[in-house]
Amino acid sequence: MTLKELVGQTTILTVARKAPFGYFLTDGKEDVLLHKNETDQQLEEGEQVEVFLYVDSEGRPTASTVIPEVSIGHYAWVKVTDVKPDIGVFLNIGLQKDILLGKDDLPVHKSVWPETGDMLYITLRVNRSYLLYAKLASDQVIQSISTKATRSSFNKNIQGYIYRTAKVGSWIYTLEGFKGFIHESQRNQEPRLGEKVEGRIIDIKEDGTINVSLLARKQDSLELDAARIYEYLISRNGAMPYTDKSMPEDIKERFGLSKAAFKRALGKLMKEGKVYQEGSWTYEKKNS
Repeated sequence: MTLKELVGQTTILTVARKAPFGYFLTDGKEDVLLHKNETDQQLEEGEQVEVFLYVDSEGRPTASTVIPEVSIGHYAWVKVTDVKPDIGVFLNIGLQKDILLGKDDLPVHKSVWPETGDMLYITLRVNRSYLLYAKLASDQVIQSISTKATRSSFNKNIQGYIYRTAKVGSWIYTLEGFKGFIHESQRNQEPRLGEKVEGRIIDIKEDGTINVSLLARKQDSLELDAARIYEYLISRNGAMPYTDKSMPEDIKERFGLSKAAFKRALGKLMKEGKVYQEGSWTYEKKNS
């Protein structure tokens, strides 16, 4: 097997000789450069060393003593370092050179592409020119590393990363190791691939996978809605042309709320003595 055929994998090579810019390693047939930027080790001729092989910008195999968690056939969570709309996103696997996840392997809509700092679960693949690229984990791979949820997890808060997106919803892998689905009705906006999100478990299926909601719990939502309305009222010097009799479409346009949610939040503010209604207006209630 040639060294190029080992690109994307680890192997043990022997130090053939030192060079001003690093070391040349050999398998007995071919030599490969271990650049000084790719190692923190002091090596001697004849010493064996474990290295990871990849191809440099000129198409030559090169070595690193940094052994990434991810390699051909092995998966790991890696961080997005850069986004190039024309070609894809770059990922840090620990080498001097970041790895590309091409745009053809990303969602059609760039609005849900990963951003810098997001995390993706990937393996590596090699093309015909022996260049390394990232490859997203399939649903089956995520299933193989997941933990089955039990009924005791119902309604618990969770955090996790989005590993797949679609119009009907998003798929999540939680920090507990649960594999879950977020239906489009259970999110205010579609999360990005690789985005870390917080939600709660709303169903546990027989196979141990979960359904997740990213919407605020009813009480939390009520608090947020009331705060939004009150903030808007204050921004208008304590008076706004909206009441519980306002048209649903006007409420939706201004606050992004249904009329029912608006009435609940307004009722909360009135009960707390913060506002009162008069005619078709709502006013801040000043403390005397």
